[in-house]
Amino acid sequence: MLRLTDVIIDCPDTLGLAAFYAEVTGRPVKEGSTVDWAGIQFGELELAFIRVEDYRAPQWPDDEHPKQFHLDFEVDDIEAEQQRVLALGATLRRDSLGPGGYGWRVYTDPVGHPFCLCRNRGVTWTDQGPVWPQSD
Repeated sequence: MLRLTDVIIDCPDTLGLAAFYAEVTGRPVKEGSTVDWAGIQFGELELAFIRVEDYRAPQWPDDEHPKQFHLDFEVDDIEAEQQRVLALGATLRRDSLGPGGYGWRVYTDPVGHPFCLCRNRGVTWTDQGPVWPQSD
């Protein structure tokens, strides 16, 4: 049996970046997190941060220093969430919102990893997560 258990992000400050994403997601940093490894639990999946000496940040959108990965967060109110993540230390890099406020915006976290706030037409939120509209 194969199970995805962790998404691990390299960074220079595990506790600092874990605190940033804990604030973004509203989930706590795991007990026992250290300066070498910190995590945030999402059910069976952990978003983890590992300390890397001589960390070199991606320079999105520069292909010479690629983004390596990015996280997408679906939101109900992109303007309110933008204000919140900017106040937490994110930087807006690209706005791709279309008519009606649907689309996405690309940000970088405090150490340069890109992530997106997305607002997709027709998505409904339930206790089990987002329900996407049926395609015809």
